[in-house]
Parts: sequence; structure tokens; C-alpha cells
Amino acid sequence: MPLSSPAERVLRHERQVKVNGYERQDGLWDIEAHMQDTKTSILDTVDGRKIPAGEPLHGMWLRLTIDADLLIIAVDAAMDHTPYRHCNDIEQAFQKLVGERIGGGWRRMIREKLGGVQGCTHLVELLTPVATTAYQTLYEILHAKTGKVPLNGCHAWADDGEVVREYHPQFYRDPARGPAGS
Repeated sequence: MPLSSPAERVLRHERQVKVNGYERQDGLWDIEAHMQDTKTSILDTVDGRKIPAGEPLHGMWLRLTIDADLLIIAVDAAMDHTPYRHCNDIEQAFQKLVGERIGGGWRRMIREKLGGVQGCTHLVELLTPVATTAYQTLYEILHAKTGKVPLNGCHAWADDGEVVREYHPQFYRDPARGPAGS
């Protein structure tokens, strides 16, 4: 286990999130996510149902079909398991993403279009790993198109860091000299 040893504890809730990126035969890409929540004890819902321990409280799917420029062509949202019978009413709202592009301002755009009562908290949460999985799935294509690398997107990709210095020296910024090429 990579974490330190935990204190004595009892599992009460489990969330599983799985996101996959697929290359389609028609030149498009599907980024598909599934999220499932389970409890370790019986859950009484407000509408009188009892969800047995280990049975899904939430079971939700989201698929974005995108092109090689990260433009969203189609969206499919489905909820197999929900705590309230009205949850499924919001699935269609995710069509607001069609025509949007995964990239800068992604989280802001999601909040504007699907935040709060305009969406489902859990499907909205899935849009972050969906976006990063889309980028990972198409990384080689995106890099080949632009010749750019994700400078300053995280610690490892700092323009004055070792990864950039070693693998992409043309973008390296020596802190003592300023930007690359100067």
C-alpha cells in the first residue's frame, strides 16, 4: 500500500469510477465513464425504498463522442441506479455539451451549463476525469498536430523543470536565463 498505515476504521461507502478512451472506426473517439456508489449497510431512501448493503445507490454512465480536436460531437448520459426516481429527468441536460470543446475554461463552462440544479452532481463530477482521459487518449495526435506539450500544467511539466529540460529542450526555460531561445 503506497499510503501510510491508516487508523483502525470501518468501510461505510465505496465509490468506483472508471473512465476509458476508445478510438472508433469512423475516426471519432468515445470517452466513456461509469460511476457506482455502494453502502455497507441498508439505505432507506426518502421514497420508502430500501437499498441493500452492497447494491448500487448510484450507477451512472456518461459517454462523450469527440473528434481529434476535442470537439464534442455527441453525449450519452444514463442512470441505472439513483436514490430518487426523478434523477433521470436531468439526463437530457447533458446535451448542452454538444458543440463544446474540451480545453481551457472546461470547468467554468460546465458550471455555467450544468452547475447546481441544471445538472446532476455526480455526472458533472465525471466530466473532469472524462476530460483528462480524453486528453490522455488523444495525446499523441494532439502533440503531432500542434508540436506543443502541456507546459506548466503540473509540477512535472514546469517549463523550468527536469522533464521539459530533458525531453523537450526547445521549450525549456532556464530560470537563470529567462525563456527558451532568448
